[in-house]
Amino acid sequence: MNQNKADILLGLQWGDEGKGKLVDVLTPGYDIIARFQGGPNAGHTLEFEGHKHVLHTIPSGIFRSNVVNLIGNGVVIDPVVFEKEIDALRAKSVPVEKRLLISRKAHIILPTHRMLDRASEASKGDAKIGSTLKGIGPAYMDKTGRNGMRVGDLLDAGFLNKYGALKQKHLFLLEGFKGFFQVDEAELKSLEEEFMRGVDLLRSLQIVDSEWYINQAIQEGKKVLAEGAQGSLLDIDFGSYPFVTSSNTVAAGACTGLGIAPGKVGEVIGIFKAYCTRVGSGPFPTELIDTVGEQMRKIGNEFGSTTGRPRRCGWLDLPALRYACMINGVTQLIMMKADVLSDFNALKICTSYKTSEGEINYLPYDMAPEKVQPVYTEIKGWTQDLTGIRSETDMPIELKDYISFIESDLGIPVTIVSVGPDRDQTILRERVMA
Repeated sequence: MNQNKADILLGLQWGDEGKGKLVDVLTPGYDIIARFQGGPNAGHTLEFEGHKHVLHTIPSGIFRSNVVNLIGNGVVIDPVVFEKEIDALRAKSVPVEKRLLISRKAHIILPTHRMLDRASEASKGDAKIGSTLKGIGPAYMDKTGRNGMRVGDLLDAGFLNKYGALKQKHLFLLEGFKGFFQVDEAELKSLEEEFMRGVDLLRSLQIVDSEWYINQAIQEGKKVLAEGAQGSLLDIDFGSYPFVTSSNTVAAGACTGLGIAPGKVGEVIGIFKAYCTRVGSGPFPTELIDTVGEQMRKIGNEFGSTTGRPRRCGWLDLPALRYACMINGVTQLIMMKADVLSDFNALKICTSYKTSEGEINYLPYDMAPEKVQPVYTEIKGWTQDLTGIRSETDMPIELKDYISFIESDLGIPVTIVSVGPDRDQTILRERVMA
């Protein structure tokens, strides 16, 4: 941890890397945990004391005392999902009101945003992008279209007029999707009732000018960890477009999503799984559509925490990981779910791609399966159960070799290895904070 700088923790693959668990593990070393992008499409899973918790919008430091959790301006908030999340935390006696701050500039997801998402996806047919249908894309479209609704608008006397105008715009757009989607007036009324209850809850919480708050905290020497959602390969600019999310999931997104200047960024901590997974459509060079992939899915319980959809599974992809490290400026790595690979005698690592132009070791513009074929290096696996290991000295030599192979290729140290879902199943190889 660099004094007077904010650290960033983000995913380096297609999301679902285990960011929630690691934020929870690292939170005792920080004063503020700040989410900088995404919305209820995120599903950050934390396990401790025999209980499992899934967070969607609220930062993953919420279970730790004496830590401020900030929802930044780059996040989009669905008041309905948010209210359910708050209720679940209150049921566990978490003092949310004391630990949570919300940016006045964060954008709001309307019920009609969710309808637009469903209509747009239905209209694409076989070309659908695999949206979570949470209204994320349409909300970000309104944000860039300069007519979105923000948390600060909820406090304004003209809120209902602004809401009505944006709703009418959405209903007009939905007319263009007739044949693929029909607005159900009864459903919309029910959704609006839930929405207004969520709005009332939001108004009751601590709403702040987050860019001023976070910069003042950094200036005072407070330790800040910026928490990303989704993964780098889903970034709107640098991901496998168009099969991406609607925000900047890379480190630069923390600057725009929180108002932190680039010079105020300290450590960039990148999380990756010991293998690869992806939910929804889009290219996936190392995908295993066979019994091995099914075995990974079963052992790793690879089902979306937000959608419940089965995740596609495959071997570790170093060209993709190398690319993500480059665009993020990653300074240290965290490897998740090493325990899942314990049942494989031989492990494969993709080290390059075969293309029509020859062999390359970087992520190309076009990753279509017929244009990119993975080239693998095979190394010996381990059979030891890792879930009870708490020290690097107890790691099997094969796991150490696997880690060394990755570190040698990327030139970045793997400082933490996770061997299970619980916060205690975490091996610290080096101190994360200097």
